[in-house]
Amino acid sequence: MSQYAEAHFIKSANAVSQFVADEGTEVAVAGRSNSGKSSAINIIVNRRQFARTSKTPGRTQLVNFFSLREQQRLVDLPGYGFAKVSDKMRFHWRELMADYFESRHSLKGLFLIVDIRRQITAFDEQMLAFAEQTGLPTHVLLTKTDKLKRGQAATALLEVRKKLGDIATVQQFSALTRLGEDEARTKLDEFLALSEHQ
Repeated sequence: MSQYAEAHFIKSANAVSQFVADEGTEVAVAGRSNSGKSSAINIIVNRRQFARTSKTPGRTQLVNFFSLREQQRLVDLPGYGFAKVSDKMRFHWRELMADYFESRHSLKGLFLIVDIRRQITAFDEQMLAFAEQTGLPTHVLLTKTDKLKRGQAATALLEVRKKLGDIATVQQFSALTRLGEDEARTKLDEFLALSEHQ
């Protein structure tokens, strides 16, 4: 049973003018294409196909707003690093992301989805920079942990924690084995509970 029984898709946006009203609280989810972002969202919300997974990475090229509870939202950001996209599209994505992070008063946290085998990429660092510039708390999910042996996964976790320091909290996660789902859900609710006055 999902803790977010009322969860539903609201709308997609390709410009700031199309964003939903900036009220309540929302948590953004960002990740490189093929990082397992949609699968992670589905596990955390505990709803199959809530965020659509695709065999073609980078399909999420719009800002997708979902309602979790009244006045609490999850925002699925475009999967970055998609290969078959024009320079114009990449520029639009960067501008849209900058506008999103700088304009949303309701934004209270960022989930950054990172394939544990790739670790932190230049694109991930760009997202971390957006968050740091706006003082946004960030939580990193190291996905696909099941693809590594336990010792390798533990080492990767330590390396990312050391690299990021106080910039973000980090955890292991696997959509396949559901490793880390409770920890991730707790962090999501923690971000969603942050008041308007913080």
